[in-house]
Amino acid sequence: MLVVKRREHTLKKISFLAHSLGGLIARYALALLYSDDLVAASATTNIKQKGLIAGLEPINFITLATPHLGVRGKKQLPFLFGVPILEKLAAPIASFVVGQTGRQLFLTDGKPNKPPLLLRMASDSDDGNFISALSAFKCRVLYANVSYDHMVGWRTSSIRRETELCKPPRRSLDGYKHVVDMEYCPAVPSQNAPSMQNTLEYHEIMEEEMIRGLQQVSWKKVDVSFHSAFWPFLAHNNIHVKNEWFHNAGAGVITHVADHIKQQEKQQERPLFITASL
Repeated sequence: MLVVKRREHTLKKISFLAHSLGGLIARYALALLYSDDLVAASATTNIKQKGLIAGLEPINFITLATPHLGVRGKKQLPFLFGVPILEKLAAPIASFVVGQTGRQLFLTDGKPNKPPLLLRMASDSDDGNFISALSAFKCRVLYANVSYDHMVGWRTSSIRRETELCKPPRRSLDGYKHVVDMEYCPAVPSQNAPSMQNTLEYHEIMEEEMIRGLQQVSWKKVDVSFHSAFWPFLAHNNIHVKNEWFHNAGAGVITHVADHIKQQEKQQERPLFITASL
């Protein structure tokens, strides 16, 4: 907000680019910065867009390897190797290791009169207009590692159900090494979920509700695979080239992100970019 105030006469638009937990922090911040003011119609579309972020027109919301559904459940936290007993033990232990963040990621921070934070962040509520804030952006993009990410599973980072995962292609897209697939998922109107209480565990029911909530806006989903990289197990940091020397396998992913932004800027003024990573 300080940056916006200092340059309020020159800044008109804003975008967010976030990695890992930074994506969840960014989503929470959006609800705090959101206002439902109308954006002036553009010269090309003549359509008024509803919703501002920090008083600016939102353009891109991009996350890389972000656990949007938390890390509880089958293979959501890959370094547990999908072992059921380890995944069950991780939830109660997490709060002792990483405190409140652990409870939030494992969906154990709920109270009798208050659902877990990540579930609340999948809807508009008294806590904030989380979905309205996301819907204000012209484009929302998810980059997800399909394998070799020891911290964040493919399903949670791409907001998919387990039944929606299929064997990814092995070949990279032309010009973007390790980017193996792209999918555009249109918005799905909110509707009542069928009763599942008798067949699923409580955290699985919450996960389904989060997916349904986040599907109310459209997403572009980009799948990344470092299976052919020299150090594939560095995938979580490769995807955003945390270190130029150790994680340069992700250069093709960053090129893909940059080209997407350039395409958006062809019809837009240069936006302010906010980045977040933890």
